[in-house]
Amino acid sequence: MSAQKKILIVDDDLYMRIFLSTALETSGHIPISCKDGWEGIRKAREVHPSLIILDIMMPNEGGLSMYRGLKTDENLKRIPVVMLSGVEKGTFLHSLKMLHTGGQTALPEPEGYLEKPPKAEELLGMVNALLGGGDSF
Repeated sequence: MSAQKKILIVDDDLYMRIFLSTALETSGHIPISCKDGWEGIRKAREVHPSLIILDIMMPNEGGLSMYRGLKTDENLKRIPVVMLSGVEKGTFLHSLKMLHTGGQTALPEPEGYLEKPPKAEELLGMVNALLGGGDSF
């Protein structure tokens, strides 16, 4: 197994944070959890994780807003992001395109997308592929 990687989990659902943290920890990663986008962006700047798992729909600072903050920050924009949501991928991508109105810079699609609830094997396969550790998705 490769060196442990810090993975930031941003989700308002405590049980989802526990599930994701447990799955990542048992496969040798270091999970760091946050409950909203405000805390998530602050923590991303502090620990500079290898990957971010980001829920789309959260109170306060939502996932789309945090995603924009990540992808427009020179120091954070290269960190791969896996979006996690109960929303179908096509609906999410449409929402992402709708954010590009008003002359704002277009955001890239996230490096990964998983619908809730994710299967542990699917999550870990995607994480490992994005971190260069094998399994493709």
